[in-house]
Amino acid sequence: MKKIALLSLVASSILMAGGYKIPETSTNAVALGAANIAHNQNNADAAYYNPAKMVFMSDENHLEADLMYIGLDSVNYQGQYTYPVTLGGTTIVTNLDSKSEDFLIPSFHYVSPKLGDSGVRVGLSIVSPGGLSKRWDAQPARMTAEEFSLQTIEINPTAAFQINKNLAVAVGFRLLYSEGTAKGNLPGVISQDMTGDSIDVGYNLAIAYNPTEALELGVTYRSQIDMTLEGNADLYQIALMNPIAGYSGSVDLPMPGSLSLAAAYTLPSKTTVEFVYEKTYWSAYKDLNFEYANPLAEAVFGIPKPKDWKDTNTFRIGITQELDNLTLMAGYVIDESPVPNTTIGFELPDTDSQAVSLGGRYKVNEKLDIALSGLYSMHESRTVNNTSLNGEFSDGNVLIISAGLGYKF
Repeated sequence: MKKIALLSLVASSILMAGGYKIPETSTNAVALGAANIAHNQNNADAAYYNPAKMVFMSDENHLEADLMYIGLDSVNYQGQYTYPVTLGGTTIVTNLDSKSEDFLIPSFHYVSPKLGDSGVRVGLSIVSPGGLSKRWDAQPARMTAEEFSLQTIEINPTAAFQINKNLAVAVGFRLLYSEGTAKGNLPGVISQDMTGDSIDVGYNLAIAYNPTEALELGVTYRSQIDMTLEGNADLYQIALMNPIAGYSGSVDLPMPGSLSLAAAYTLPSKTTVEFVYEKTYWSAYKDLNFEYANPLAEAVFGIPKPKDWKDTNTFRIGITQELDNLTLMAGYVIDESPVPNTTIGFELPDTDSQAVSLGGRYKVNEKLDIALSGLYSMHESRTVNNTSLNGEFSDGNVLIISAGLGYKF
């Protein structure tokens, strides 16, 4: 049950929007709230956000390395909790806070020069597209989310092809590695400690079209990736903390596809405004169903749990101001939560959010530039009323700070 059940929690976290999805995987993306699909300032992160833009970049090697700090505030829950019937069905009043979380996440982007006379450009991005963590110390939250963490690494090679002077297309291959840990504690009876990992694949497509010098349009699609998680888990008798069972298990979980439509317009003042509409197909996550080799584990933990998430809409606005050796950027994001009221729980207390961002990139010389940016995501309070919870989740804001180094040769 180690890798498997662990993934019951872990996998859910990667599929979560808001504080669990990480759309900002470069310093420019943090500064613009990920509104950097139609317009690109000759930076290597085009390889990830819209690889078709690589065709229009200067004909040289582009490298970028970024280091991002993510800080998650604690989430508060005030209200009632009703234990499952198997645990007596007791209703209690509680006021709980999850632990705050801190992470450092590196990323890397590369764009090649033109390959011979073909004009083809290739790119490579290594990023962390989702995950993070949620931990609770007190019951009843500790029962399902004593620790709930996930790390992901995506390796995304891409190739871009120029159709004409205004139009380019691109295709990419996505290799996703995920690793997680989940711990649960059934009050006074049994605890579980789980770890697991998976390697799965997908693809991405992109279009860049510049109908005029001032107007840029972009379309990107990232495919759904079906995560095929396998692993092991251990059960412990709480009174003695002795292992009482160990067995294998598996679960299939989707990382939903997403479609982004973007338009950017540059004014004579070298001010660019970009608008991005993003549709994420979270409805692929219908239920959580684990399969265990151990009959007892299958009977207790293998019962499918409905999720019934919904597709979400995200709206992004980015503003870029070009100066002599300095580029200033700002962004604003409106993001929906995919989690319905009927299935929300302590392991995934997600809410709708809004984010503001700011950053800058300074050109040291013709080869080297440095960048710094920050984003603050503000999560709305959410009233919930389902078979387990009758109360309110609040707080849980997110701070992101990113520093980057770009180099051309």
